[in-house]
Amino acid sequence: MSDRIDDRALDRLFRAARTHNSWREAPVPDEVLQEAYELARMGPTSGNASPMRIVFVRSPEAKARLRPALSAGNLAKTMAAPVTAIIAYDARFDELLPRLFPHEDARRWYAGQPEKLADAGFRNGSLQGAYFILAARALGLDCGPMSGFDNARVDAEFFPDGRLRSNFLVNLGHGDGQRLRPRGPRLAFHEACTIL
Repeated sequence: MSDRIDDRALDRLFRAARTHNSWREAPVPDEVLQEAYELARMGPTSGNASPMRIVFVRSPEAKARLRPALSAGNLAKTMAAPVTAIIAYDARFDELLPRLFPHEDARRWYAGQPEKLADAGFRNGSLQGAYFILAARALGLDCGPMSGFDNARVDAEFFPDGRLRSNFLVNLGHGDGQRLRPRGPRLAFHEACTIL
């Protein structure tokens, strides 16, 4: 694992990758969504917690269910996207730790500590959501990750039992590169990093 990946791959994942808001009419096969998940699940999480759960919203009926939760600025682009992934996390991910982390009793790390459990679920689910974006890009999809929606409405509509909680949305498809805004600036290394 010491070989550096080539510049083409780095461009695809980072340097040339953009947040897309406009979409071409090209389908996203189920197999690609599955492969993106299969790649993303391999990224590290604390104690292999793996709390991310994804609902892929594709059908007109499912999009209609999502629609009322979207902010005005995210409505048109989400309705036009071939697929919208609801990146959520399992609030009771610890129940699966005996299978996912069999080396020791990892459930005891969270026993009687609901805030610690919630923090770990959100943090590790967020990490996995980022891995999912990179996996989707690696497979040729463009992504439009966003907040700008009513989490409580999404949770009530898609996760009524309360076990899963929405984190963010990712529109997926093949973006219309002609309609991209100029790339926003990023902080320089010396502005964001310190080496001690």
